[in-house]
Amino acid sequence: MLSILVRTSLPFGRRRAAHLRLGQRGERLARTLLGRLGLDVLTTNYRTAQGEVDIVAREGTTLCFVEVKTRHRQAHARPADAVGREKRRRIMRAARRYRRDLGWPAIPHRYDIVEIVLSGRRVRDVRYWPGAFSEEERPWADTMTRFDDELDD
Repeated sequence: MLSILVRTSLPFGRRRAAHLRLGQRGERLARTLLGRLGLDVLTTNYRTAQGEVDIVAREGTTLCFVEVKTRHRQAHARPADAVGREKRRRIMRAARRYRRDLGWPAIPHRYDIVEIVLSGRRVRDVRYWPGAFSEEERPWADTMTRFDDELDD
């Protein structure tokens, strides 16, 4: 008779769960930030076969497709640096699908990034980059908004 050892708890499973919890916390903090800045959150985690948008919000008449990047501590690069060319393309494809599903409204849109750096349970740094990238692949704006206030969960 063949016996099989089954492990019910895999080490990489725990790490993945922690990573997902970190991302969910970052998205909650980003929604709080966007609300304080006067944006209306329309939906979260909009997924298509082409890609995903973390947050779809509206600022006045502008649709904002927001990517959220959360890290535990600041490494050598900003969290927003992880939004490379291929990630931007997937976000743009998902955003086009979202706009198509709305019937291609004749309203402006932009692609934003919120980056959050945590130190333990505390928020160490939050930055909001409105218009961080566009279909024209222009570089990020020279200005960004930094928030030193601690956001509450």
